[in-house]
Amino acid sequence: MAYVLSIDAGTTGIRTYAVDEAGVLRMSAYREFPQHFPRPGWVEHDADEIWEAVVATFNDVVAKVGLPITVGITNQRETVVAWDRLTGR
Repeated sequence: MAYVLSIDAGTTGIRTYAVDEAGVLRMSAYREFPQHFPRPGWVEHDADEIWEAVVATFNDVVAKVGLPITVGITNQRETVVAWDRLTGR
């Protein structure tokens, strides 16, 4: 059976869902990541911690449902990540 995986990046964690061809939820996984408060009124997240949560939930779901899969991604539409084009960091 084929599955669609949806990776939902929220404010405090990542959820990955596997839905089958009939639209039935077959598996999900969730991991929180820390919020950092560098000063009053500010909230920051570490992109590496978010990525680690994405990989962990993705791997949890794929380990249960197997392949083939298609992936969809949604995010909060508020996050900005900057990186070095040469190093990928």
